[in-house]
Amino acid sequence: MDLFTAGFASMMGGALLRSRVLTLLACLLIAGAAGIFLTENQTITATFYEIVPGLSFAVHIDRLAAFFMLTIAAVSFCVSLYSVEYINQYKHKGLLISLMNIFILSMLLTVAAGNTFSFLFFWELMALSSFFLVMFEYDNDKTRKAGLFYFIMTQLSTLFLFIAFSLLYSYTGTTSMEKIILQEKSTFLFLALFIGFGIKAGIIPFHKWLPYAHPASPSNISALMSGVMIKVAIYGLLRFLLVLPAELWWGLLILGAGTVSALLGVIYALKEHDIKGLLAYHSIENIGIIYMGIGLFVIFSHYNVPALAAMSMAAALFHTLNHALFKSLLFLTAGHVVHTTKTRNIDEMGGLIRQMPYTALLFLIGAMAISGLPPFNGFVSELLLFQALFNASAVHNPIIELVLIICLSLLALTSALAAACFVKAFGMIFLAMPRSAQKTHEASWPMLLGEGLLALACVILGIFSPLYLNSLGYALPNMMFIGGALLFSILFFFLLARANTRYCETWGCGLISQTPRMEYTASGFSEPIVTIFSTIYNPQKHVSKEFFDKSQTLVREGHVEFHLMRFFEEYLYMPIANAAMVIASRIDTLHQKDMGAYIAYVFIAAVILLLWVGWFA
Repeated sequence: MDLFTAGFASMMGGALLRSRVLTLLACLLIAGAAGIFLTENQTITATFYEIVPGLSFAVHIDRLAAFFMLTIAAVSFCVSLYSVEYINQYKHKGLLISLMNIFILSMLLTVAAGNTFSFLFFWELMALSSFFLVMFEYDNDKTRKAGLFYFIMTQLSTLFLFIAFSLLYSYTGTTSMEKIILQEKSTFLFLALFIGFGIKAGIIPFHKWLPYAHPASPSNISALMSGVMIKVAIYGLLRFLLVLPAELWWGLLILGAGTVSALLGVIYALKEHDIKGLLAYHSIENIGIIYMGIGLFVIFSHYNVPALAAMSMAAALFHTLNHALFKSLLFLTAGHVVHTTKTRNIDEMGGLIRQMPYTALLFLIGAMAISGLPPFNGFVSELLLFQALFNASAVHNPIIELVLIICLSLLALTSALAAACFVKAFGMIFLAMPRSAQKTHEASWPMLLGEGLLALACVILGIFSPLYLNSLGYALPNMMFIGGALLFSILFFFLLARANTRYCETWGCGLISQTPRMEYTASGFSEPIVTIFSTIYNPQKHVSKEFFDKSQTLVREGHVEFHLMRFFEEYLYMPIANAAMVIASRIDTLHQKDMGAYIAYVFIAAVILLLWVGWFA
């Protein structure tokens, strides 16, 4: 029996290893093929299986699809390499690998879909596989809550896309991606697409599933969801937006939603002390930045300024790629930190740079890239967006110019707050003294290699992309000079510090020795910002005290609870959920009392559906 068990385990281990190797090879092949389609401007259209006439599984890969497929495949390769060692901590490793492979495949097939039926089918496959991955550790109450919330939101997204695709078919008479050309403007169609893709992208006010789902998922899955899954929604919005005759208010709505999401995303991230929750809010921020570029593209296209429209689209697409790289890097490094410290609370970390210096360096690269600091890739894409906003006068409309200037100011504030947030994150996690006695260790080489490739891409795209973009007419600084000067400055100050180093204790207000309890906390770091944005956070403090005397003069001990308002959850989601529960309970009561009424409801619903189909047929 023991021999049989050992043999079965060996077989399973070999199957898992082969599966991981095949996943890595598939990602490389797909990335290479997508790169060829992208650079040579090739297009392929094919039908694989036709269920009935007009309803088939088809692919359509052009440069836009190839760009997103390259992004998905490249990030998936690094995550899969990281997962070789990371998944060993889980009991059901085979299930995790299988679901992850289905998830990656569904994202690629959604982007490659040649018609709306294929798109919606693989979109739903992507939603269901990611739901099971969010629920992977289902024995945790918070995980079940996150999974339920995510399932409801992702099905709501599918519902709006179904409505949009039905309208699109009624207008054009086709489901083919390459044949969809709409001459007339449709407000309902745009709004259905905007809401359907906005929910999956995590744009405010449809963002609340991200802070629930990302912390609940395994960290390699969080990297895929935040790095590339939400970009599939960006692809979908662009794919259909480019074939619709856009109106000015569409661009303003997308720009406004992006600006609000970018600013509120980083503001909510600043108060977050769960490292994965913090990164989830930064996904909302960066999706907002991408939406700003898309909104500007629509606005400049409306005013017939093709150069600025192209710059805005370039900024949106380049930031899509950049965010996929540095956000995946941050989630992967955070995943090892969480695994080795057994906590997601950054107030319980500290001093980890001594035990995991490579992880700290890689996290720092991702933090600098997401903060938009040179010479990393995030700086280049944000600079393109800034340049587009700086040319607001090209629209020759004072009101629109004012709107663009306000968005420019808010984007600058967002960038500054993002840098402050990652100063907090890196400082509280890796610097100072350890805040707990837990032993930590450096990541294994497959995990470091997966992270290192993403970090290297952030550096290379930051340094060399301006050379390509300058050849296209975009005035960007020489990042090689900036990178060299920065590296020289670091080495110079490092050598200078080594030559004149004096070690001594930090001054502790007269105390002889320092303890971790005396260190600056994440709450203390965020407190001034929470105070500044108190109208958004609506902080509430509850203080309880015990006294030595009856006159309550001398305090024995005290306890303080600090709560921040969850505006969208308390004033948007919960009222809708409560109203739905009330309606559902009323309908359930009617069903139980009268079967005839129930049959009548079904008949009326069927008649309405037939009339709807007949109207748009």
